[in-house]
Amino acid sequence: MQTIGVIGAGLMGNGIAHVAAQAGYDVILSDVAMARCEAAKATIAKNMARQVGKGVLSQEQADAALARIRLTTSTADFAAADLVIEAATENEAIKAQIFAGLTDVLRADALLASNTSSIGITRLASTTGRADRFCGLHFFNPVPLMALVEIIPGLATAPATTASMQAFAAKLGKTAILAGDAPAFIVNRVLCPMLNEAIFALGEGVGSVVDIDTGLKLGANHPMGPLTLADFIGLDTLLSIMKVMQDGTGDPKYRPAPLLVRYVEAGWLGRKSGRGFYDYSGPEPVPTR
Repeated sequence: MQTIGVIGAGLMGNGIAHVAAQAGYDVILSDVAMARCEAAKATIAKNMARQVGKGVLSQEQADAALARIRLTTSTADFAAADLVIEAATENEAIKAQIFAGLTDVLRADALLASNTSSIGITRLASTTGRADRFCGLHFFNPVPLMALVEIIPGLATAPATTASMQAFAAKLGKTAILAGDAPAFIVNRVLCPMLNEAIFALGEGVGSVVDIDTGLKLGANHPMGPLTLADFIGLDTLLSIMKVMQDGTGDPKYRPAPLLVRYVEAGWLGRKSGRGFYDYSGPEPVPTR
């Protein structure tokens, strides 16, 4: 593989484009509007400048990586890609629409992957027209810093496709784990119910935002509290994952916390909206409860 396509220039998409370009791949980064693509490339440049300042990259390496990223709003440009990674919002209908638009564009030998954090891979594969060359490739935020990638083969994924994804992850400098095609895979299957339970505890008055976060940081030696982490992930994303887990398993233990639902309905989505369990409008986050 030499040319990697990334669909979606948001937080995850620009991170994937960043690490792929840094690893020497040519990258085609797309979104519905060129302004979004340009904003993503500016973010990548800013993050690479930070790496240069820390001595992780030389200026020459950063410049070369940025030059390998091409921006587009046209699906037709993915005809040149060896692998296309969908990194759109966590909405199955949107993802299926994207895959349908690629059917007549991708080469027959091109691989396709979804960065979904919870949606069934076998079900998504059925919308691609190349189920044997499709799998889940779940990166973690922030992509340049997080060392893990979950590779999730679907029922029809060919072993050669899985092997290619493992080799790709290794070239990016990531550690890959294989996850079964079950709701939320491995990490989110374990992590998100814990975050949801912390929100239940907050809503029931068991503890304040600060006390719950401090309790898990010091009592469980977590690097950040669960409510801080939920804000960082995005409360809408967390809610979507919990709904997928509840619908996919039929188990009521995955019921989203009512407070989580209310915050999302209010547009309080965490860091990306400026407010969640903390208010991010000032120089330091301030707990909202």
